[in-house]
Amino acid sequence: MTKKFTLLNYEETLDQKVSLREALPLTHLARFTVEIIAQLDLSKIYAHFSVLGGGTAIAPEILLALLFYGYATGVFSSRKLEQATYENLAFRFVSNNLHPDHATIANFRKTFRVEIQNLFVELLMLAEMAGILKLENLSGDGTKIHADASKSKAVSYKRLEKMEAELRQDVEKLFALAEKAEQGEVQLPADWFPGNEIMLRQERLAKLAEAKAVLKARAQERYQLEQAEYEAKLREREEKAQKSGRKPGGTPPQPPNAQPRATDQYNFTDPESRIMKNSNNAGFDQHYNAQIGVDQKARLIVAVTLSNHPNDKREVEPILDAIPPEIGQPDAAAFDNGFYSEANVKACQRRGVTPYIATGREPHHLSWESFLEELGAAPGVGATPKEQMAYQLRTKIGQTIYRLRKSTVEPVIGIIKEVLGFRQFSLRGLAAALGEWYLVCIAYNLKRMCTLYQAKGLL
Repeated sequence: MTKKFTLLNYEETLDQKVSLREALPLTHLARFTVEIIAQLDLSKIYAHFSVLGGGTAIAPEILLALLFYGYATGVFSSRKLEQATYENLAFRFVSNNLHPDHATIANFRKTFRVEIQNLFVELLMLAEMAGILKLENLSGDGTKIHADASKSKAVSYKRLEKMEAELRQDVEKLFALAEKAEQGEVQLPADWFPGNEIMLRQERLAKLAEAKAVLKARAQERYQLEQAEYEAKLREREEKAQKSGRKPGGTPPQPPNAQPRATDQYNFTDPESRIMKNSNNAGFDQHYNAQIGVDQKARLIVAVTLSNHPNDKREVEPILDAIPPEIGQPDAAAFDNGFYSEANVKACQRRGVTPYIATGREPHHLSWESFLEELGAAPGVGATPKEQMAYQLRTKIGQTIYRLRKSTVEPVIGIIKEVLGFRQFSLRGLAAALGEWYLVCIAYNLKRMCTLYQAKGLL
């Protein structure tokens, strides 16, 4: 018996009409996105357009929907967003069947970054009103995101000093050559002027001086942090010596240096980004340090920060400060050992937030004996802050809150980098990159809210 197949007719298929209502069910993320945007206050964005003349502009709702839905589905390029409005049914829907050009999309994203940050807060308030968010315990963590700059454009402090010396020598030689030319001792080409060459090198010297000033300021900033850590280590050694009655072993901590290191680097493409260690290999690249705070129950991002600090020692306070006051403060906050410092513990306590910050790396595979170990007596009056924190983490509630960090904030970062595919900023400079990081976090929250709304029967 001969097998029958469906006849092919792609020309007829091209002429078929498609209903977007049929293609996009009520629970589709594209429909959820436009419904949420309709509930947001866009008056500040509209106020900006009111002072501009010209023809009919594309409504901000459409551009926001393109950006929100695009970032939520892993489309970050403005050119690809424009292309998707022609080729993708969901993008045709969120763009209202219009096709904003890539320059309009990119300009909107850059111009309204502050307003988009405010919309992040409004989204959280909508989630709170819907009963899917009630901030109680927070998990915080960070990740390195590639800056829109190549590390080949980075120059070390040692190299800057060498380049500066070479340029100064060139300037001196050019001045001497210009003087000889004026006195008629040498004949120069008619279309070549030493003055232009001198001006070019002086402009480069000014840029090098600016780069050196930035590196000196960063060195001073690093020195203050390292000095605090140095003093904390000295206190800890002294307290141990007083308890034991013996001189502490090991090499004493060395005082930090306030001067720039020869290897400190400045990037001329994006000066505010820095060389940082990659999280996935042993190499280094040009990055920003992106931080988030996640509600442990709803798994929604409630705090967004961005810095150019190579480690997380100074990131606890910014995360807590970034939590919108409209949704309150958490009862407790969990961070891994990369965030531990006495200053961070005190920063949490000042805000009435109970900190659970690891004081050391936790083993990946705990033995069964560790689960049967008794907690023991609480630290005495003379216990160091580190000893007190270590005990607090061993309590039942401490273990519960801290271990939830691994199943809350870490998966969120994994989703952003692996599912959404966001690994590099499109905008340069700390403020602009922060605006884009907010956009990424809004996109994640939209996806999460869509899931929570469905589970609650709100869609």
